Amino acid sequence: MGPAVGVGHVRQHQGPTGSVAGPLMFYLAAAMSDFYVPVSETPEYKIQSSGGPLQITTKMVSKNASPLVKDCAPKAFIISFKLETDPSIVINRAWKALEVYQRQAVVANLLESRQSFMVIITKDSETNLLLSGKETEKYIEIEEKIVDNLQSRHTA
Repeated sequence: MGPAVGVGHVRQHQGPTGSVAGPLMFYLAAAMSDFYVPVSETPEYKIQSSGGPLQITTKMVSKNASPLVKDCAPKAFIISFKLETDPSIVINRAWKALEVYQRQAVVANLLESRQSFMVIITKDSETNLLLSGKETEKYIEIEEKIVDNLQSRHTA
């Protein structure tokens, strides 16, 4: 597997048609949040409690990587993540993300077990990845298993 690079690197290596040649795998890092407070709306100083109850208006984080895929690497293997806190919805939400965002794989996990258990969802499978006690003792991280699994799917 080649080195991990950012979107800027990919854009620098676009060919004359605007696309990047070669087998590419985009590992879209999980968003830390679905919402954010724009910098322009962030106060410069501490918010004073004497002002009464705090009301915050947030904006949604864009989940649209379609231009990157369509314009730069239309044949790339695209992986995204679905992190949830509710175990009753995580798998269904991952299946939905696979379909809606047209990914080749979605890595689903729960916040409470995110460092030891993941499910890789593809159009025709669900694969559980779990760190064993021995792996944890050896300081192996679940990401190693994720990357190995996804790389083997991409090169198959």
